[in-house]
Amino acid sequence: MSRPLLYASLLACALAASSSCANESTPRSVGQPYAAGVLADRVVLTAGENAAQQMAVSFRTDVQQSDALLEFGPALAGPQLTAKAQQLTGTTRRLDSDNGPSNYHQVRLERLTPDTAYVYRVKGSAGWSEWQQFRTAREDFAPFTFLYLGDTQNDILNVASRTIRQALRSVARPALVVHAGDLVASREELAHDDEWGEWNQAGGWAYAAIPQVTAAGNHEYIDTLLADGSESRTLSPHFPAQFALPRNGAKGVSDTSFFSDYQGVRFVALDGTSALDLGTLDAQTSWLENALKSSQAIWNIVVMHQPVYTCARPEDTEELKAAWKPLFDRYNVDLVLQGHDHCYSRLTHEAGREATAKAQRGNLPIGPVYMVSVTGSKMYGLNDRAHTQPDRSAEDTQLFQTITVEQNRLSVRAYTADDRLYDAFDIQRDSSGKKYLHETRLQKQSERFCNGETGPDGLPCSARDK
Repeated sequence: MSRPLLYASLLACALAASSSCANESTPRSVGQPYAAGVLADRVVLTAGENAAQQMAVSFRTDVQQSDALLEFGPALAGPQLTAKAQQLTGTTRRLDSDNGPSNYHQVRLERLTPDTAYVYRVKGSAGWSEWQQFRTAREDFAPFTFLYLGDTQNDILNVASRTIRQALRSVARPALVVHAGDLVASREELAHDDEWGEWNQAGGWAYAAIPQVTAAGNHEYIDTLLADGSESRTLSPHFPAQFALPRNGAKGVSDTSFFSDYQGVRFVALDGTSALDLGTLDAQTSWLENALKSSQAIWNIVVMHQPVYTCARPEDTEELKAAWKPLFDRYNVDLVLQGHDHCYSRLTHEAGREATAKAQRGNLPIGPVYMVSVTGSKMYGLNDRAHTQPDRSAEDTQLFQTITVEQNRLSVRAYTADDRLYDAFDIQRDSSGKKYLHETRLQKQSERFCNGETGPDGLPCSARDK
């Protein structure tokens, strides 16, 4: 814990004069409350390759429920949902954790009707869950709004849940929730299964009713020691159990790379950790080119964890930049949504914000816009470039983003966790296909930075150097 953060914790305890602070860092006892029970939990809906026709549901039960059972049917205006529902089966895998054994189930919903409301419920050993309702995407283009969340990772239920819930409240009908990785920490003081329990509790029923588009971060991997004494990484068994992602990813990376088409947008998810540490860079690069080249979408959005341009770390992610940025440029990627740096950054030109301003004055077209954001409590201090290279940046700040997709415009809005507008811009496309950055005239906050040991809220700065 950094000195400023430690000082803030001690100060809060002193002001509260509460004995509860003494146990603040004590890990939760395993199994309370996150052991698998007699009713299904951790229900997550994910979009398929074609979200107009394909969805998938994952859920957890105790081991007494040995089969993946789901009831599914059309949404009705009346209460007799069971009358038109059919029972579907899927696959089951056992997962043993600190909280004991459990079964994770996945059921894939295929050949759905576009732009149609459906309901489903899932089976636990003691009975059925409540009904959840979702709507498939349209087969052709239609405007929609989705949410983008950076790393949750630490203090997921205690702190990050506020940001997640503010995001969900900010949009009347979000079409998707996009996560840029590091949903959990997988190596901190809590049992790993408790962290996944907190992640599911933070989003609650919304994760079961709104399709999730989820990239994997380095904290979705577990550090392992090989027989020769060298270190490696292994994907946490929770990740492929928790997310029934489309099975169209790169060879050897099918559990964490994929693309999904939703109403004129192709979302392409990459796994930077596997590329950097497990030797899959070439496979993902080849797959990425095919995914972008074959796209018929109006907009192409890449979701990845490690940022091409960093706002906290001293150096950019050079291997990923060298391999993937040329493809982003060549195939006209519009947005690159990232995490990992635990700060906020919106970058249009590598040369910096002055180059962006010059391009706007000259009405010059742009390439991809690169964004980094953070949802949870862990904060990193900005690097030396972050005050001049990104168009806008922030530190010691939790944020969520809403992105509205129109035929010729992406409208991006970033809000701080207290629901105040922090950044606002549009990517506008003209009739020739060229894109231009438009800064909106909406009233925004001043940029949020730490000043020495003092954070932007007047409290000790919690951002630590990376």
